[in-house]
Amino acid sequence: MITQTSKKPEIHIKKGQIIKGKWHRHRYHIVKKLGNGAIGSVYLCVNGNKQVALKLSKQSASISSEVNVLKAFQAVQGYHLGPSLIDVDDYEATNGFQYSFYVMEYISGDTLHDFIRQNGHEWLVSLLIGFAKDLQVLHKEGYVFGDLKIENLIVSRKPAKLKWVDVGGTTLQGRAIKEYTEFYDRAYWQCGSRKADPGYDLFALAMVIVRIYYPNGFSRGNNPKKTLQLKINQAVDVDPLRRLLLMLIHGSIKDAEQVKDFLLTYFIHQKNKRDQRSASHKRSKKQDSVYPLLEVGSILTIGGVCYLYVTLFM
Repeated sequence: MITQTSKKPEIHIKKGQIIKGKWHRHRYHIVKKLGNGAIGSVYLCVNGNKQVALKLSKQSASISSEVNVLKAFQAVQGYHLGPSLIDVDDYEATNGFQYSFYVMEYISGDTLHDFIRQNGHEWLVSLLIGFAKDLQVLHKEGYVFGDLKIENLIVSRKPAKLKWVDVGGTTLQGRAIKEYTEFYDRAYWQCGSRKADPGYDLFALAMVIVRIYYPNGFSRGNNPKKTLQLKINQAVDVDPLRRLLLMLIHGSIKDAEQVKDFLLTYFIHQKNKRDQRSASHKRSKKQDSVYPLLEVGSILTIGGVCYLYVTLFM
């Protein structure tokens, strides 16, 4: 069996194929490819009657590194960071090479783009508050997500919650970010270094929100920071969200807790305004049901309020 990474060809797994672990002998039936990463591909599989996600790579050291990150996440008491780790093994391919893989919890849901398109921008604040809480815990554990981008996020169901599904770029704080995507990269926009610190993730989070408004992205131009400011001011019509994005790209906000507190303050303010206005329209049930939709600048829906209640108080 040949195992040298440098000599291994990329492996192509087909729908319907069986991946059988060399050591644990578990069998995983390939349903479809979920995506490609810098070090491997992720597949939706079935093991028994359970859907799981399997990441396969020719780079065994990188797989081991990601497994260690998932194990560290599981060690965080009372908190669920990222998908749960299920299995780690090797696969002996028909080409004579051995490939490493790990199996993790499959988180079903919608892409952030699809969720916002179906439910409206009103949900952004509630999703971001919950996600900022997760980032805060991650950073306290000494890690930076690193390759934080819209493709690595999913909105799970019941309740709706923004989650990360690929830990490939996760890096210990203080080290250099090695896996990144230019559009979300602080250094690419000349807004800071590529050092793994909480601010790197916060900048990327701002770019995730920007990507919602610009699905096809945009070039950075001759003055990247000025380009970002211009694009944010042009597209984001909710003043508090626009101010938050500008603070994030300028590095004015230093940790995820500040993001959560900023958005929560806005949420409480909007809720108080809505309660006051609702009280003055009790005579018309029809007006009560329609009025929140007429509130200029509001980005909260009834669904969003319910989600916030579950996230913050239950």
